[in-house]
Amino acid sequence: MLSLHKTARKFFAKAVTVTQEVDDIIGSEIIKEAIINNSDCKVLLDQSKYVNKFDSIQAVLGITDKQKAEILSINKSPEPGRKYKDNWICLGTDHSKVYRLETSLEEYLIYTSEQREKVQVKQYIEKYGDVRKGVAALAGELRAESSSANQNK
Repeated sequence: MLSLHKTARKFFAKAVTVTQEVDDIIGSEIIKEAIINNSDCKVLLDQSKYVNKFDSIQAVLGITDKQKAEILSINKSPEPGRKYKDNWICLGTDHSKVYRLETSLEEYLIYTSEQREKVQVKQYIEKYGDVRKGVAALAGELRAESSSANQNK
């Protein structure tokens, strides 16, 4: 890992490390040093489950107090009826911001990890015999339901 990250940086390439657990990175001194010291770009998703131990993550990643506040604000003020996720991007040491990633309803249905929704998508795909047709039909019905519900308010 250390050699990979140093070599990539030397040749203006980018090595990308993705993990769901921060401990995967900070648990090993070699990996931690290789990744942290050679990373100009950091992307963090919702860190609310680490809020009680975020100070150690902050120290390891070299995150400022302002950046910590940005990170801990992720997904804290959701807009009703919108399906999106916030993410924090830091470029270099001082350019950071929380961004919203919102996909179309069709994309959401394809990639959802909610079991109830996955079953429903699968049923529509089987019913229509095609992924595109099934997802389009389900998305159309969900939009119609949502529009009808909004009109009845």
